[in-house]
Amino acid sequence: MKAVGYRFFHVYSIMHPSNFINMKTRLFFPILLLMLVSCKDKTVFQRNEGFIFNTSYHISYASNKDLHTGIRQELEAFDASLSMFNPESTISRINRSDTGAIDLSGDPRVVYLLNEAIKISEITEGAFDITVAPLVNAWGFGTEQRKSMSSVDIDSLMQFVGYEKLQLEGFKLSKADARVKLDASAIAKGYACDIIAEKLEQAGIKDYLVEIGGEIRMAGQNPKGQLWKVGIDKPMDDSLAVERELQAALALTGKGMATSGNYRNFYKIQNQKLGHTIDPHTGKPIQQNILSATVVASDALTADAYATAFMVMGLEKARALIDNLPGLEAYFIYSDDEGKLQTWISKGLQDALTTF
Repeated sequence: MKAVGYRFFHVYSIMHPSNFINMKTRLFFPILLLMLVSCKDKTVFQRNEGFIFNTSYHISYASNKDLHTGIRQELEAFDASLSMFNPESTISRINRSDTGAIDLSGDPRVVYLLNEAIKISEITEGAFDITVAPLVNAWGFGTEQRKSMSSVDIDSLMQFVGYEKLQLEGFKLSKADARVKLDASAIAKGYACDIIAEKLEQAGIKDYLVEIGGEIRMAGQNPKGQLWKVGIDKPMDDSLAVERELQAALALTGKGMATSGNYRNFYKIQNQKLGHTIDPHTGKPIQQNILSATVVASDALTADAYATAFMVMGLEKARALIDNLPGLEAYFIYSDDEGKLQTWISKGLQDALTTF
């Protein structure tokens, strides 16, 4: 079959500065190079896109039917569960709740996410912590307007931060203090990718790529019959995402992928750069040598959470943990002792390196 045509699709090219308003999530959007028309056979690749959770999504899948209506319904249902920007969502209800047991039997997705979040918090010794919301809000990266830090007592806020202040038994969630609040932005977009991937697979679709806010889940082959190719940005301070340059590209399938970096979502005070990733141990924006952490795992939820955890942990601790977690791979861009840009890639990911 003669190719009808193709286009290179840059995820970040559609981002407008207004989309960054109220957006705490890691604003890292890797380049996705998607060939949209097959040259080999009559398989049709659908392409759906839109906005949800205060960010964009792009989904490509092999199907003769356009499933966007059903996909959109799933995304809106997910928004009603885990979006902090939706005041009626389950997570917003949890954040407003007192210390009494909260019945989550009507929202099993939230229960699943909380179980996974607590497990990853334990493994990373709190480098990932879903209860970091009070700190994120105080530093101006959450759902509330940034406050003057001179009026904020970080030590007092730290009393309400810590995953151990959550108790989840079955479908019952309890908080040690009513002021404990959850921030799912470092894990929810990855989970949403997994949910949509599951829906596509239930429809019999084997070839797909789901991208939501920069987090990715893919399977099968792209329209050219090859592995999906995804790009990793070079970390360049650019809050409006105007200047982009690729650092590397990976050819992958059957994986989830997420990248965390502080070079998109940050602000400066007296020439000091403050990024959106908060260290739950100190209550302050991280000051680590990792500039960008790309994580590849079996699912996007896992990749999403560990990408944030590794930013908090720093290079040496992150590398040590990867060695002890089978199935978890990473590509780090970091600053060495002389301030020069360096890269590190785990052994299991080296064969995935490809050209742009």
